Amino acid sequence: MTYAIDPNPLWRPDPETVGNTRMAHFMQETSHADYADLWRWSVDQPEAFWSKIWDYCAVVGEKGQRILLDGDRMPGARWFPEARLNYAENLLQNRSAGEALVFWGEDKVKRRLSHAELYSEVARFQQFLVANGIGEGDRVAGYLPNLPEALIAMLATTALGAIWSSASPDFGVQGVLDRFGQSEPRLLVCVDGYWYNGKPVDCLEKNAEVVSKLPSLVKTVVVPYLNARPEIGKIASAVCWSDLAEVDERAEVVFRRVPFDHPLFIMFSSGTTGVPKCIVHGHGGVLLQHLKEHQLHGDVRPGDRLFYFTTCGWMMWNWLVSGLASGATLLLYDGSPFAGQGTVLFDYAAAEGMTHFGTSAKFIDAAAKLGLTPGKTHDLSALRAMFSTGSPLSPEGFDWVYREIKPDILLASISGGTDIVSCFVLGNPVLPVYRGEIQCRGLGMAVDVFDDDGKPVRGEKGELVCTRPFPVMPVGFWNDADGAKYRAAYFERFDNVWCHGDFSELTTHDGVIIYGRSDATLNPGGVRIGTAEIYRQVEQLPEILESLVIGQEWPPGRNDDVRVVLFVKLQEGYALDAGLIERIKKQIRDNTTPRHVPARVVQAQDIPRTKSGKIVELAVRNVVHGQAVKNIEALANPEALKFFQNRAELAE
Repeated sequence: MTYAIDPNPLWRPDPETVGNTRMAHFMQETSHADYADLWRWSVDQPEAFWSKIWDYCAVVGEKGQRILLDGDRMPGARWFPEARLNYAENLLQNRSAGEALVFWGEDKVKRRLSHAELYSEVARFQQFLVANGIGEGDRVAGYLPNLPEALIAMLATTALGAIWSSASPDFGVQGVLDRFGQSEPRLLVCVDGYWYNGKPVDCLEKNAEVVSKLPSLVKTVVVPYLNARPEIGKIASAVCWSDLAEVDERAEVVFRRVPFDHPLFIMFSSGTTGVPKCIVHGHGGVLLQHLKEHQLHGDVRPGDRLFYFTTCGWMMWNWLVSGLASGATLLLYDGSPFAGQGTVLFDYAAAEGMTHFGTSAKFIDAAAKLGLTPGKTHDLSALRAMFSTGSPLSPEGFDWVYREIKPDILLASISGGTDIVSCFVLGNPVLPVYRGEIQCRGLGMAVDVFDDDGKPVRGEKGELVCTRPFPVMPVGFWNDADGAKYRAAYFERFDNVWCHGDFSELTTHDGVIIYGRSDATLNPGGVRIGTAEIYRQVEQLPEILESLVIGQEWPPGRNDDVRVVLFVKLQEGYALDAGLIERIKKQIRDNTTPRHVPARVVQAQDIPRTKSGKIVELAVRNVVHGQAVKNIEALANPEALKFFQNRAELAE
């Protein structure tokens, strides 16, 4: 079963304004009549394309003469082998009095920094790093909310050629140690606490324990957020951010230009099936890819106001802050997306003239369930684009955005991952939007869909792959000297082809549908079913808040077949009775196939999810089968897993 492809788009770009988009300008400069032709050139002529991106986006640095070596090897291709550049230098070009960032901490804290103030704060923190012996190749870790200080510390670190990694403060002690313990940071930046749903959450004791178990640390900096003078005496070698030495307003940031693949970020996989992978990304690849995605695919222009609802533990934070390199003002937010009266993000959008609103599919689903009508209640006249990622956005989610937010808006469903700290498939301001579809494959990304035999398919489900190298492929994994873990993660399925692990389809529009993670795909009777197909149907019912589906080995003890088991979290005041179960099954049967219909429907108290909001089918499947979940620290609500243990309903 595939989604019915609607031949009529929900949105088409205005013919009078589409020519002013950055994508249209780029097409004109490269003499391509349409996007399909441009995309084909970008993957067939990668050296010409990526060299043009460097020039078009005005990268600061030395490009060198050679663009690509060993371009037929994946992994193994080398991009811009003679280049020297620095990611932070490209983000800090502007030193004007214009706004660099705005910060809202729920409805409790509001701050603003100009470009000049941001630059000065980066210089100040960098001098502290240098005074404590931090230099090229050293690791600095942030255990922080999405505060201005997180951005400042990252820029000061990466300007020196040191390596940045981050996690949000809602991670428990073991979750942080599972991440930072592998990379052995020399300096940690943490926070005294944070706000969530109007309540303060103190972090000082947790910080002290983390620091005591990271022997590599030489210094810890505590950012005051809840209190102006936090008690930091129990944290070894700690200093308060506000006590760092001031610098002269003329102080310069030191930018060490490094090779293209010099490590910039250590990113962490979700870690729900074991200790998180430490994925290393380089200065050049991240910068080029983000410039391309922001300016061409997102139509981000100087002066735009760019927002993404994210924590510092999700790759979308790294993607967001790169917006400075395209001249955007960053709109940072920390806390619950439904703080206050439940409309805080739309309050933010209206108050700050937000032009680009980034969020998760789950947020859109939840806002629709709550009956929000922000297009009627808020002034969103400045808003031009909305981004959605984290999980597939259902066709009904598309409908809600165009009905309740704005009829004239680019809704860009995007998909990629921490693995590439960017997107394989994403939005496009010169193409129409069809409900349920991601608009296009990214420029320079040779994305295809393969069947089980490794053959390209169109209009059928298969594995999302990338058949040619691209600059933002990881430099490697940390502590993986021979590259074995890296190769095993992406290249074992198909030789010399990146297999991303998404169950997908290329449509007749040359768009993409993501049906869920391949490793969570259901396989009853040997027929592969994407979990998103079931979620789409179930969550249309007003009684259902959210759901999770797994394949349970059936009969127990056999691994040659599964039955579909659906867990549902209901809206308050509802109970799962025989009538509701039948309505759920009928909704699925009528709109998919009989094989999609669950054998069992079970009411769950809560749906376990990662810190970035993704539901964790694999963790629930492991619990149901009596297997250990190797890293519950990766979960935002690990207590939710207890419900799924030894359920009598699952033995029948």
